[in-house]
Amino acid sequence: MSTELERIALLRHILEGSTIGRADVQVGIGDDAAVLALPQDGSALVWTVDAQVEGTHFRLDWMSWEDVGWRSVMAAASDLAAMAASPIGALASLVLGPSVDDAALASLAAGQAAAGRALGLPILGGNLARGRETSVTTTVLGRAPTPLLRDGAREGDLVWVGGALGEPAAGLACLERGLVACSDLSVAACVDAFRRPRAKVAIALALAGRAHAAIDVSDGLAGDAAHVARASDVTVVFEEAALRAGVSTALADVARALGRDPLDFVLAGGEDFAVLAFAPPDVDLRGDGFTGIGRVTPRTTDAHVTLATATGLVPVTTGGFDHFAPPRGGG
Repeated sequence: MSTELERIALLRHILEGSTIGRADVQVGIGDDAAVLALPQDGSALVWTVDAQVEGTHFRLDWMSWEDVGWRSVMAAASDLAAMAASPIGALASLVLGPSVDDAALASLAAGQAAAGRALGLPILGGNLARGRETSVTTTVLGRAPTPLLRDGAREGDLVWVGGALGEPAAGLACLERGLVACSDLSVAACVDAFRRPRAKVAIALALAGRAHAAIDVSDGLAGDAAHVARASDVTVVFEEAALRAGVSTALADVARALGRDPLDFVLAGGEDFAVLAFAPPDVDLRGDGFTGIGRVTPRTTDAHVTLATATGLVPVTTGGFDHFAPPRGGG
């Protein structure tokens, strides 16, 4: 079976011909969101969609229906942050499995509403159907003066991250190990970060007109950085010391309890919904909620992402989450 990236390329090959001759379509398949021009004021509409599927994106023994609703909105809205777009509104398509009664539906909707209020993103409507498994598909519309794309990173850019890294992946590991019932505050913090992530829409607005490229960290820092590196034909170099300095106390505690290096969760984890930005050296994003974690260099090897350690550069091979990768352990 093809990988997720190969299947996206297949769909792009078949579908992108429908945009030929459309001057209002600035960006189609292949970035975080589609971009439609608004000739009236020179800005653009940013339009994206995300699906949360039971058994793939969420398990009800690990989270509540309200958590599911919250996560569905935050995951979709994070693509607006990737393009420095402000939210306009969202539509939600609900396919409800047999286990979803009226109380569960009310809880799911309450989570959606709470996430929408937190982002200033009204849920304007959608569609309702029944099916064998529950899925929540959220379409989000935003506006940006000049949307940031993945292919804009340049040699010499500095790499910045807005938001913490690693805690959601560590929280998932705690759930997988059955540690969620313990009273440890660090475990609770990481599990909460997994159940209730926050899209960084507000701080991402500071990138407009200042950064060259951006992406949200949904599939893992290294994997998402590789998307930008491939699109921009550059290499992204992360500074190990900077990444370790950003490790939270909760993440450090949980990693220690699990016998893991916290950088495993930082580099290969996912669903942080932080914003990874690439900006010229004369742009300082520290006052806008961002932390410098690396630089962009010319593409000289096959490595899209490397880690600068005390002993030299080490290629980072983790590719991020892939919906169509074989299950762990093969098969």
